[in-house]
Amino acid sequence: MARGGQGLARVAVVVRAGAAPLWWAGVAAAGVGVLPPGLTGRRIGVSAGAALFLVALAVMALVRRKRYTTLARGAARAGKYDVLQDRAVTVRNWRRGHRWWLLLAFAVALGGSFVLPAAGGMLLAGAGTGLRLKAAWLGRRERAGQMLLWVRVDWLDRRGGGPAGRAVKGLRATGVAAGDATPGGSRRRTAALV
Repeated sequence: MARGGQGLARVAVVVRAGAAPLWWAGVAAAGVGVLPPGLTGRRIGVSAGAALFLVALAVMALVRRKRYTTLARGAARAGKYDVLQDRAVTVRNWRRGHRWWLLLAFAVALGGSFVLPAAGGMLLAGAGTGLRLKAAWLGRRERAGQMLLWVRVDWLDRRGGGPAGRAVKGLRATGVAAGDATPGGSRRRTAALV
């Protein structure tokens, strides 16, 4: 980038990027996985799956909140030459980088259905829902602070490089009108031109 600028991706968008693939993979795996009776039977499998759904939802929604809060508190203002990455690019990059993990998780959830019907799929769906809730929590923080949180793209590419990973030294902040995603990472709706 020119003059020391950095490529920045929205924190909430990165968190939210995995929510839909995990949710849909989980729903598909649970739907197919309920067909075989499994070793435990459908009733036990679905009951265990419901418990796993709630556990995964809570873990994904609550993990690293303190780290996000600390990073948000110390966020520096984005520079003039920083480049704000589009929401679609951030989502596409995250999904490309994690596609094999998503396929592996789907295959394991489907295979686990022969032991506990539907449980693995419900676990994946819970993880996706938890990520969605975490993105919504980040959105509430962004609205309250009247700033959007961004992370350097090169830090996301490193091992363990989530938006609150060890590689992340700090976040950048912009006003709420910056970029093409709303607080929380959803697509910004533009008013139709008349």
